[in-house]
Amino acid sequence: MKFYILVIILLIVIPFLYWLKNHLRHQKRLKIMEGDLSDKFKTIISKKIMLYKYLPEDLKEQLHKYVLVFLEEKTFEGCGGLEMNDEIRLTIAAQACFLLLNKGETTFYPELQSIVVYPSAYVVPEQTRNGVLNFNEPSVRLGESWTAGTVVLAWDDVEKGIKNFKSGHNVVIHEFSHQLDQEDGVADGAPILNDTGAYESWARVLSKDYAKLQKKSRKRQKTLMDTYGATDPAEFFAVATETFFEKGKKMRNKHPDLYEELKEYYRMDPANWF
Repeated sequence: MKFYILVIILLIVIPFLYWLKNHLRHQKRLKIMEGDLSDKFKTIISKKIMLYKYLPEDLKEQLHKYVLVFLEEKTFEGCGGLEMNDEIRLTIAAQACFLLLNKGETTFYPELQSIVVYPSAYVVPEQTRNGVLNFNEPSVRLGESWTAGTVVLAWDDVEKGIKNFKSGHNVVIHEFSHQLDQEDGVADGAPILNDTGAYESWARVLSKDYAKLQKKSRKRQKTLMDTYGATDPAEFFAVATETFFEKGKKMRNKHPDLYEELKEYYRMDPANWF
């Protein structure tokens, strides 16, 4: 009898504690967003990120609020001799928050705790299929998104992406779209959608365009999206997101169905910003 009483208590207490934790976090975020991003920080974002200049004014104001929360909740760490500063933090935070705009009660990348930044491309040991790290064949990388709560970025590639903001290559947008994809616990190219009824259309459209990109990649044909997106469905979603924000008009013309799916998911229409 005591066991059943204990189980009942746990069934009541655990959900309540979970609700309380989320409620307190929500209230804290609302308090943070009552503040204003300093003019200095706004200037840094405006100077560093060309895409910011094309944002509608209401989205700019929303972005400022989200950046305040992001800077409060996430930690930044410079590695490989890189000294962390406001310019780096704001450049990354603002672009990460682009993906959260208009999403209402955003989760602010719930599993993400830290952003690690190297001055340039970094080397890591290659992992074999059985999970063993191979130090004899290292891999050179520009960015990574870990399910363990970390995003790793190469600062020179971050700067390259924002200077050529219509290139369709943006390592920050790429890696943080992986974070969105991983929120359900697996990186499979299917993030948590706004409506449960949207998954069928999402799977049909993205599978179709993914297969087309793979085919063109094999034939070495010219593509709007980076052929790295043909690697697997998770990379396709990340590359498609880069293209959506940086080549919106071209994507809307060449991949209208894919554009509409991303437009519905991100609740934005970047093709009309430019």
